[in-house]
Amino acid sequence: MVKGSDLSVDKKKCTGDGVCVVNYEQLFKFDKQGKSEVKESGECEDCDIQEIIDCCPSNAISKKK
Repeated sequence: MVKGSDLSVDKKKCTGDGVCVVNYEQLFKFDKQGKSEVKESGECEDCDIQEIIDCCPSNAISKKK
């Protein structure tokens, strides 16, 4: 299981293309500036964290340390 609290979005890299929001709507949403942000309370039972990270064309998603 992947939790929103496991992920972060680098707002400087995010272009707002929405690939993560479309593919993982339970984990991401758009902020007021039209960029992606993590839903901290979101969860995805069948998701793979590396697939989520790799879906971002601007490499803005990373795993929190």
